[in-house]
Amino acid sequence: MLQYLNQKRGQSTLEYAVLIVVIIGALLTIQVYMKRGIQGRLMGASDDIGDQYSPGNTNIIKTTIKNSDTQEQFNAGTSSTTMNNPETTNTTSNSIILNVQQEYWGS
Repeated sequence: MLQYLNQKRGQSTLEYAVLIVVIIGALLTIQVYMKRGIQGRLMGASDDIGDQYSPGNTNIIKTTIKNSDTQEQFNAGTSSTTMNNPETTNTTSNSIILNVQQEYWGS
């Protein structure tokens, strides 16, 4: 009777060991696919942000135009300034990335 119990205990320990080995093997197998999925989501998120910015190779052309209409009056040593229309500012900017093929993005 004692011999029967020792055989059964050894069998259940062996079954647990095989189960743990199978689970670890499955996790190691899907590790590559999980890593690729996470990297794909990260790349998609960075693509949604927009174009990369390169401070060394970016050419920015910025034009600012300010318009104001004022009237100045000088009478007997006193001066007064009247603004006829509110001041308007128009800003136009254009940026171009130069030498994109030669840029190192750190991959």
